[in-house]
Amino acid sequence: MKTIGLQDIYRIFTRKKVINTSSDTELARCLSTLDLTALGIGSTLGVGVYVLAGSVSRDIAGPAVIISFAIAALASMIAGLCYAEFGARVPRAGSAYVYSYVTMGEFVAFLIGWTLILEYVIGSASVVRGLSTYVDALCDNSMRRAFESAAHISVNHLSSYPDFFAFGVTLAFSAALAFGAKESSLANNIFTVINLSVVLFVICAGAFKAKVENWKTEPSCTEESCKFGTGGFAPYGIVGIISGAATCFYGFIGFDCVATTGEEARNPQKSIPIAIVTSLLVVFLAYFGVSVVLTMVLPYYEQNPDAPFPYLFDRIGWSWAKWLVSIGAISGLCASLLGAMYPLPRVIYAMASDGLIFKWMGKVNSRFHTPMMGTFSAGLLTGTLAAIFELHQLVNMMSIGTLLAYSIVAACVLVLRYEESETSEKKNDNIQLNVVSIVKLIINVNKTTQATKLTSRLVSSLVFLYVILCVCLTSLISMFSRNIYHFEMTILVPFIIIILAMIAILVCIYLQPVSGKRLSFSVPLVPFLPAFSILINVYLMMMLDGMTWIRFIVWMTIGLIIYFSYGIHNSKASTVNQRNSIRSIHLDVRRNSLKFT
Repeated sequence: MKTIGLQDIYRIFTRKKVINTSSDTELARCLSTLDLTALGIGSTLGVGVYVLAGSVSRDIAGPAVIISFAIAALASMIAGLCYAEFGARVPRAGSAYVYSYVTMGEFVAFLIGWTLILEYVIGSASVVRGLSTYVDALCDNSMRRAFESAAHISVNHLSSYPDFFAFGVTLAFSAALAFGAKESSLANNIFTVINLSVVLFVICAGAFKAKVENWKTEPSCTEESCKFGTGGFAPYGIVGIISGAATCFYGFIGFDCVATTGEEARNPQKSIPIAIVTSLLVVFLAYFGVSVVLTMVLPYYEQNPDAPFPYLFDRIGWSWAKWLVSIGAISGLCASLLGAMYPLPRVIYAMASDGLIFKWMGKVNSRFHTPMMGTFSAGLLTGTLAAIFELHQLVNMMSIGTLLAYSIVAACVLVLRYEESETSEKKNDNIQLNVVSIVKLIINVNKTTQATKLTSRLVSSLVFLYVILCVCLTSLISMFSRNIYHFEMTILVPFIIIILAMIAILVCIYLQPVSGKRLSFSVPLVPFLPAFSILINVYLMMMLDGMTWIRFIVWMTIGLIIYFSYGIHNSKASTVNQRNSIRSIHLDVRRNSLKFT
């Protein structure tokens, strides 16, 4: 029996997916650029626009919440640009999963795909539970009382009752998605138009009552403390603005669902980049507009963090407007639910098609051209979680998978931008490596203009080192932010050293020759923009609580069991590699026979 060595394991983990972009797909290519833009807006601009601005302005940033949203939008736009480049480069269903499979290899791709399944399941469950909670509040909690009396649950860490409404809504939306991408996209467009119309109404109506003086007011303070800061435009200072930006960043999560439509967009190379950038711009303008209106109509310290708009209209005497806001919130939640559920079966389809998870989950229905089994199985899991968990328990797990995917995509942009050129002469691949030659290679003394295998591997190593330094830097910030703020040298010195090392690494990457491959869309200012995206995402991951990481580890353990017991043996990449090996053996035999002759 042949033993498997470390080299064999490395070869298996790094085997890559080869994509023929000219080949067709089983899915129906029916989505236009407008459909993709509406999908991105709908999945991103959910109920957060009705809550986030009020809570952040009152407790974290004050009226400077508009700056926090601008910073968060910039960071999200950089991540969006990275997704847009890959959408143009790899027009296939599966988003970050496929991107990492093409560039990083099978093992990293499985980890990302399994993480995305968790992220979309939890995201969908939290949205549908939020929808149920919102509708129930409008009905004076009648559903809660009925469900609790019918089937009370007395288990720790679970909901006190099974939410049959959330379960039913999830199955209904799963059916809508299973019966056609175009039909579900039409429903999403309607929800998104209603949502945007209500947001526009809030901005226009509030503008009539806006006063710039409310950006200059000061809250009443006691002798012990000022609960709401010092007043003015930035009552919590720079720290509040940055903290607010970290919170506001989550308001932009969701646009990545556009990148999963690579096999259903009519022109993915063009549509996906335009849709991602446009949807993020529209979402930022919505957040910016409502933040300005909220803080100008009422002082920031008088905001209602849970329901700022109904409270605002009550204060100005427009109680009837509360129902318009409720309609917009419900439409926003429905659009968010479609946006959260839409990419989930696509990721499952992509992984099942590659053989990494059970193949029956990726089977495409011949009539509706959708992965029906994957859609319903994902809907059943989502509905079950939404029925038995409370909203706050679901929300705590929403972020980690998305942030990890953002980081991987940004790293993939760096690796691919400096990959070996197809026309490279390979003259540097066989040089004798020593300290002097490595230093010369790092700073590109010879002014090499074509990327080789050696320079590509060098960039990959530098990117890996940069990510490690990002983890070290953000760990220091999360644990010792107060010490850094007060310039304590024991923490400040390593902090500065790490920053200088990161800058040096980026300069060395910048000096390397880039790949000559032409793209319909590419991220500008490489390597600096993707590197900044990695830093932001790693920082936000470090700010998550310990229980989130524990739940994430449990989920990944389940995934690894599936991969090592099923996926590693049924992977299509393994079959392709076997074919290539057989083909090379036949060529060798043919050459030897010719030589013998």
